[in-house]
Amino acid sequence: MTQSPAVRTPGRPGPARIGERAARTLVTELARLNDPKAALLVGGTPQSAVLAAAIEALLPGDQLTVVPAEGCSAAALREHVTAQGRWVAERVRVVDSLTEADPAEVVIAAEPLLGTAEETRAAIETLTKYLGDGAVLSVATAAAPGRTAGAAGELERQGALHGVGADLVLRNSPPVRLYRLRFTPAGPSAADRLAPAHRPSSVPLTRTMHIDSNGVAAAGISLGLAALARLARPNSKLWLLPALAAGPVAAFFRDPERDVPEDPSAVVAAADGQVLSVQRLHDARFGDGEWLRIAVFLSVLDVHVNRAPVPGKVVDYFVADGGFVNAMKPDAEHNVAAYTVLDTTHGTVVVAQRTGLIARRIVQRAPIGTLLAKGERFGLIRFGSRTDVYLPADAADPLVGPGDKVVGGSTVIARWH
Repeated sequence: MTQSPAVRTPGRPGPARIGERAARTLVTELARLNDPKAALLVGGTPQSAVLAAAIEALLPGDQLTVVPAEGCSAAALREHVTAQGRWVAERVRVVDSLTEADPAEVVIAAEPLLGTAEETRAAIETLTKYLGDGAVLSVATAAAPGRTAGAAGELERQGALHGVGADLVLRNSPPVRLYRLRFTPAGPSAADRLAPAHRPSSVPLTRTMHIDSNGVAAAGISLGLAALARLARPNSKLWLLPALAAGPVAAFFRDPERDVPEDPSAVVAAADGQVLSVQRLHDARFGDGEWLRIAVFLSVLDVHVNRAPVPGKVVDYFVADGGFVNAMKPDAEHNVAAYTVLDTTHGTVVVAQRTGLIARRIVQRAPIGTLLAKGERFGLIRFGSRTDVYLPADAADPLVGPGDKVVGGSTVIARWH
């Protein structure tokens, strides 16, 4: 019997398992594909959190093939699948070995890769044989320092060559780093089929409100300063200043869930804030022709997370040097800005994240090659500033004007012809 290459790694360190939170992230590519699809899960067991997450992500019309992990019989796995009910049993097929599987749009290694660099490379090469065109391979390794240097190094190399996303999940024992790899290109039209990806580093407060990891870190620093101040000067009340600041700092990085319009002709706001201007202009950096630019100012009270205004593929990303003028002034045109260029079915679309008087740090998390769904989070600007959306002027009509308030991921700011 040919077992999962993901678990045959002799000489590897102690066991590492993927828990519920990491499992949900590992099956992200399966969960966000809205059309009927074929998926392959390698290394499944009845107790696997990854198998449970994959089954939960299935939609009508989906088919999931499961290869048992080493030491798990196919018969036991089939019995477990059958016990889930008819709906699951009709969509999940358990095979005896990997050689019986067919190519799929999503391939998931249900157990972490923990071997040497050579073993990890061999496992990836085996799994890539089962990837369809433009398909994604989702794999994981332990993130604890010194545990799996060979596997981690090889996955970092693979990520640099073929990566379209990576996530660190600390709430796992041990912590794991997850990689999404695409070995053949996917066209921009593939993004039209996607729902926004799950991001595990945002900390959930309620079902609809999260705090971005940057906010968690900033609040942690504030609380750390408060603790140090209390130790250094126990009779002073100075420690209250950083302690009380932790809450507002975390609130700056709130990350709410948003209802993204399903209308394929809708272009949504890339950020919360107030529309500064709607202009037609030329910019040779993005190609010939006229552009429709919609600029939105983010105050320190607005949500700072940036979202993709349209579905598309990231084909370029660059940062332009400049100053730090108040983002509401015309001279902010020349501020430091990060440009994310998307290839879409309607042409090129650009999102510019601009710094301002207070905002000095731009975060962009979508590497070149990433497919972004409409409304999907891709970065943020720390403490406000400005986000511009550039659309082909001959392909879209604006629906907002200066002074309008918009909500990132929800407000329709323009519509394709």
